[in-house]
Amino acid sequence: METMQDLPSYLDRMNRKAFSPVMLGPPYNHTVETPATFYLVGIPGLQSSHLWLAVSLSAMYTTALVGNSIIMVVICMDSTLREPMFCFLCVLAAVDIIMASSVVPKMVSIFSSGHSSISFQACFTQMYFVHAATAVETGLLLAMAFDRYVAICKPLHYKSILTPRVMLGMSVTITIRAVIFMTPLSWMISHLPFCGSHVVPHSYCEHMAVAKLACADPMPSCLYSLIGSSIVVGADVVLIAASYILILRAVFGLSSKNAKWKALSTCGSHVVVMALYYLPGMVSVYISWLGQDSVPLHTQVLLSDFYLVIPPTLNPIIYGLRTKQLRERIWSLLICPFHHSSQS
Repeated sequence: METMQDLPSYLDRMNRKAFSPVMLGPPYNHTVETPATFYLVGIPGLQSSHLWLAVSLSAMYTTALVGNSIIMVVICMDSTLREPMFCFLCVLAAVDIIMASSVVPKMVSIFSSGHSSISFQACFTQMYFVHAATAVETGLLLAMAFDRYVAICKPLHYKSILTPRVMLGMSVTITIRAVIFMTPLSWMISHLPFCGSHVVPHSYCEHMAVAKLACADPMPSCLYSLIGSSIVVGADVVLIAASYILILRAVFGLSSKNAKWKALSTCGSHVVVMALYYLPGMVSVYISWLGQDSVPLHTQVLLSDFYLVIPPTLNPIIYGLRTKQLRERIWSLLICPFHHSSQS
């Protein structure tokens, strides 16, 4: 087994070779012993910046935890925030916390103390939660885009279309879709034999980075991941784009400039968050297949990290603080203790 001392030569080989299904060891065999531990590199080639990255990640993770927790507490406590948009936002905040918590604490540990080992079971548990959470998040972004379409384009039918039963059905469908997509992928990768290097050139257990360490052909699982993510994300992006095109058509038909500007500002901020979520994620997936020789490995890893950390940090600001009704409830919740203390 390669140790951490073999890391430079190993990473050099990973950088120079394109993806290949060449067998790295004995053929697939259930009797091959699975490794007890994997070793996460962090961000290859940027080891000198790891401490700075640890500080930055800690700040973003704290912001994500505090912001999303406040949104969940306010929506759950305030009976006036029972519209579909706020319910979806509450679920999105919970998913953001799960997604960020699945990777950031381990990343900070790697970057700050060099503690890079992760057990076999923990690695695949992390992989499942990370990719399942991303699949749920893209479904929630689609649901929220549909909510805005109905609110702006069909305001008189809003409550009759987005009933509690419809919302529950959408939430259950989004969750089931994520489970159906991730369960076969996790099974295929976790059942591959890992008899060679256990050094993962990544900062978390990203499925393609782990699959390429297998002693058997990883092509089936990698191809399943590529096709599955392309279908799920591709369908969601097309439907989200269609929703916002219809929203823009309706907005430009408004006579009030103030209402037009308000709608454009809200939709514009939503599109920015979606771009920060979808672009790095999909670019990193396709680069892993097509651009290994032309794109440095640290750039590929950074792209994968960005789409797991930045959206949970920005979502509370974009979707929460820019929503007037929610912003007022958060402000009243924060100043209420001070108000009572000053009166006593």
